[in-house]
Amino acid sequence: MTKFAHMLRAVVIAALIAAVALGLSGGIAAAQVYGDPVGAADYWVQQNLDDCSLMATADVVGQLTGHQPTEQEIVHLATITPSAHHDGPVYLPPPDPDDLDSGRGTDSRDLPLLLAHYGIQSVYTDDDVADDVGVPTGLASLAGALAAGHKVIAGVNAETIWDIDGDRSVGNHDLVVTAIDTDAGVVHLNDSGTEDGADEQVSIATFERAWQTSDHDMVVALAA
Repeated sequence: MTKFAHMLRAVVIAALIAAVALGLSGGIAAAQVYGDPVGAADYWVQQNLDDCSLMATADVVGQLTGHQPTEQEIVHLATITPSAHHDGPVYLPPPDPDDLDSGRGTDSRDLPLLLAHYGIQSVYTDDDVADDVGVPTGLASLAGALAAGHKVIAGVNAETIWDIDGDRSVGNHDLVVTAIDTDAGVVHLNDSGTEDGADEQVSIATFERAWQTSDHDMVVALAA
């Protein structure tokens, strides 16, 4: 087994143990906060490129190590790291600086490669691959990961999160889920895509509608 495979196996086991220990496999318990939105908000930085996935990664690195890469640093790393899922590097900046949507974006499945560069073990999962990788997804699993101190990057539909016009049927934005408050019915986010994205808050129902467009994809980064 490769070193990377060992790393993934460790994350899988940790995530499953956390979920089982918290008894969340059947749903989220009422009146409880999973995660630390106040502490996490200090690591929010607004993006300047079409690099929401990379900024979410930098946010998580900061939360877990205390040393947060700048946007320039995380972009550089992504441009020199070969993708595991397509030809070329993980990220290519937009060829037209006046059109941020002209770039290719980032495949969320590549984010564990970037996190590994900072010594962080992580695993990608979604509805389609959850059984294969052994890490379930959905609100209960997300809450379990947060309660265990892990950090979570989720793929969502930006238009739904921001409540703006546009196509609400596709997953097109990555952000950091910092907490779920079941008492208030709120999901806390660090969202680099908006100037008010530090501890951005949406209802659990809104988050679920936005998250299901990506087949509930998430990257769980293991706390030390």
